[in-house]
Amino acid sequence: QVQLVESGGGLVQAGDSLKLSCAASGRTGSSYAMGWFRQAPGKGREFVAAISWSGRSTYYADSVKGRFTASRDNAKNTVYLQMNRLKPEDTAVYYCAAARAAYSEALYYTERQYPYWGQGTQVTVSS
Repeated sequence: QVQLVESGGGLVQAGDSLKLSCAASGRTGSSYAMGWFRQAPGKGREFVAAISWSGRSTYYADSVKGRFTASRDNAKNTVYLQMNRLKPEDTAVYYCAAARAAYSEALYYTERQYPYWGQGTQVTVSS
């Protein structure tokens, strides 16, 4: 089992930056690919970003490409989501998720592929 705890959310203004963290504990000895998802009020959860176990491969939703950057520090069992040029439409609860990686560069894009989830952290962007 892997436990995930997100932090770093908050209330910011449009154009500001925010960095989310996701700390993993438990069976972190295995190789896990990580993902970030978000859920806005009244909407379903959507994919935001994915990062491979090695950290060398990433993939982003079109809506955040060029503004958000996923990274990880495996020594600290922590993944990050740097969010720049935030927009009001980025307002959502942000979740990190983990999946056992089939290989070092594996990336996963759908909720079904991730068995482990954090509790989420709220990001609110005011206009």
